[in-house]
Amino acid sequence: MISFNRRSLVTLMAATAMGLTLAPAKADQFVNILTGGTSGVYYPLGVGLSKIYAEKIEGVRTQVQSTKASVENLNLLQQGKGELALALGDSVKLAWEGDADAGFKAPLDKLRGISAVYPNYIQIVASKESGIANFADLKGKSLSVGAAKSGTELNARKIFEAAGMSYDDLSKTEYLPFAESVELIKNRQLDATLQSAGLGVSSIKDLSTSVDIQMVAVPSDVVDALGAPYISATIPAGTYTGQDADVQTVAVVNFLVTHSDVSDDLAYEMTKQLFENLPDLEAAHKAAAQIKLENALKGMPVPLHPGAERYYKEKGMM
Repeated sequence: MISFNRRSLVTLMAATAMGLTLAPAKADQFVNILTGGTSGVYYPLGVGLSKIYAEKIEGVRTQVQSTKASVENLNLLQQGKGELALALGDSVKLAWEGDADAGFKAPLDKLRGISAVYPNYIQIVASKESGIANFADLKGKSLSVGAAKSGTELNARKIFEAAGMSYDDLSKTEYLPFAESVELIKNRQLDATLQSAGLGVSSIKDLSTSVDIQMVAVPSDVVDALGAPYISATIPAGTYTGQDADVQTVAVVNFLVTHSDVSDDLAYEMTKQLFENLPDLEAAHKAAAQIKLENALKGMPVPLHPGAERYYKEKGMM
């Protein structure tokens, strides 16, 4: 007589032979969120999203990866080495087109859009003692323009071109992340830094509480020469310690981007949980306060992911 345990085993073997399954556990889905340096805005927002997704999307495990931001993020997405990334709109556009000078050897045809999020403000800050008071004063001074071929550095190049200037006009050009740039200014080894980030970025907050700073405006004629996807913007007075007046600058919208191999269901949930948990995301960084559902599709440089599209159709936006 077959024992109960042995009979169960025989049943299992028979079911397997017939191609049946016995209610397997659902495999975890992995979401690697590609961000930027830890002193920027991308990273805390990525951490906020990872907590939301891990809590709200069944069967999902999340990870946040610190990177050199936009350009690296988009190349990693194309390679399938991440499921979601933050990136600047101009970088996303150039990636889709395959602009080699911007760091994209071929068109990144797997990129798919999730949502527009918040604008990055070009924030140029100098130490008071550098004597830099306006954009033209950067000539002959040392400036950090962000990590080489990062989204920030692409912004810097475009702005200098629009102003009829180049890095050759500087005494020294540093290609450094935000936090390292700030440390050099504190140590009097650098005059200024250009940072493309959300308002209230921690690196500039740190600098403004350590030394006297001068926020440097981007002139309106430079903004006009840049054109889309750049827009005119203002850094409100009081954003940083010692900043007692509004500062005119330029901004470019950030996007959440995924790739075509991510499932429709997962892309749908990533989009839905983003907009259904904005207060939690704002707690991670105040830049999230500028994320609006009504702006989600504005200026999207790549095709929408079908999963995201389903969410927007449900909301009557498509």
